[in-house]
Amino acid sequence: MGTFLSTFLSDSAELPELADRVRSAGPVPFSSPLPVAGLAADSIAATKLMASLLHLVREGVRDPTSNEVPQVSIAPQLVAGAYRSDQLFRWNGNLVPAWAPLSGFFASSDGWVRTHANYPHHEAALRSLLRLEGSASAEAVAVAISRRNALDLEDEAADSGAVISAVRSPSSWRAHPQAQILETEPFISLERQHGEPGLYGLGSAAGHAPLQGVRVLDLTRVIAGPVATRSLAFFGADVLRIDNPDTPELPWLSLDTGQGKRSALLNLDDKPDRDCLEQLLTNADVIVTGYRANSLDRFGLSPVELHDRHPGLVIGRVSAWGLKGPWAERRGFDSIVQAASGIAQIHADGTGRPGALPVQALDHSAGYLLAAGIMSALRRRHLDGHGWTVNISLARVAQELLTVAPNSQVPAVGTYEIETVTAETLGGTVTCAAPAIGISGGTDQYRWIGRPWGTDQPEWAEPRSSDVRQETEETEETEEIASGIREN
Repeated sequence: MGTFLSTFLSDSAELPELADRVRSAGPVPFSSPLPVAGLAADSIAATKLMASLLHLVREGVRDPTSNEVPQVSIAPQLVAGAYRSDQLFRWNGNLVPAWAPLSGFFASSDGWVRTHANYPHHEAALRSLLRLEGSASAEAVAVAISRRNALDLEDEAADSGAVISAVRSPSSWRAHPQAQILETEPFISLERQHGEPGLYGLGSAAGHAPLQGVRVLDLTRVIAGPVATRSLAFFGADVLRIDNPDTPELPWLSLDTGQGKRSALLNLDDKPDRDCLEQLLTNADVIVTGYRANSLDRFGLSPVELHDRHPGLVIGRVSAWGLKGPWAERRGFDSIVQAASGIAQIHADGTGRPGALPVQALDHSAGYLLAAGIMSALRRRHLDGHGWTVNISLARVAQELLTVAPNSQVPAVGTYEIETVTAETLGGTVTCAAPAIGISGGTDQYRWIGRPWGTDQPEWAEPRSSDVRQETEETEETEEIASGIREN
């Protein structure tokens, strides 16, 4: 396989020979001057390898060699479908527009900017920044932006809650302070918790579900984080997504990334809901966050505080810009990072209008790689009892993608029929991309699709017979407390 997988294995201190266990049926059919097809295939490969390795260890192979890991195969049509999930999603047979009218490229007075206004609060912030009425059209937004400097708009947006990025060249991005800090960071980081180890063995996994009995608290939104937790759910984890009821997820996006997960609502500004979250954390193995750096710290959810209260917890974090530097706390999405990093300029058309990767590859790749890193951390915790923190950012993935210099347009190779799955729900028919991460002997489908957003109770699905972290009396006491919270 390619350099992205090798870099992942190196940065996560995994055996480099694991890359030899990957076989591909052909190139992923993505057309781009950047190696996005290789990034996609390698990200899927990393997920499948770490799932296979974790399964081996849970079956009693304490220190498996690379040759003991089953070969994993990459099916180009499945990878292409998984990365094109927003393009394939259908509700009652109808395509759902992935982009709101005010999201896209707009010409400024000195270049181009990219806006992201898919969420109502970001759309309102954009109009407010441009001093436009609440009903102002995309044409009015274009006129207002055409009179403004791109970098000024970018900075003002960061201060006002709007989401705008100036479109830079790759060389301009490399000179940016945020890019220079990211250059010193690993592709993905795994950090072991300090302190004495505990008893956090996962027991033996039944069948080929590497994450059976693992509980994952999902505090993520949009694509990257939800793709990571969807992958963990696919491999058997009990994944419970938590959202604020005041900021609902886009319905189609929740359905597109919510397969196999349950979803509940808690407002962490309210103490009873915050106490409920803390109770969930008491019995969680993993928490995954996808918000801006440090934005959850006020709720006691920084890695340091989490590890202090819950030793042995595995923390996964995905961010737009990384955890350090002047842009660490800025809002960002895949499209915004593409614009800032030079990717959009590389894909400009003949008129000079910026373009984009054929898929939202930064989001999807960060999600799959984060899931792989979390499974790597869970395997180590199973063996040595230490908690871990796993970090990845969209901007760091973008910089890795840009390490190969762009050249002439590379045509897509091969023709594949993209696979989808369909399910009936209370509201109608959901069609989405088929999973691309199945492992040898395991399932090749999600446990369910089409579960409505926010309709589950904030509690774990069922007790775990394999959980050895607590004595029986402690478990019974915890369940009594949780029951009291639910009854109240």
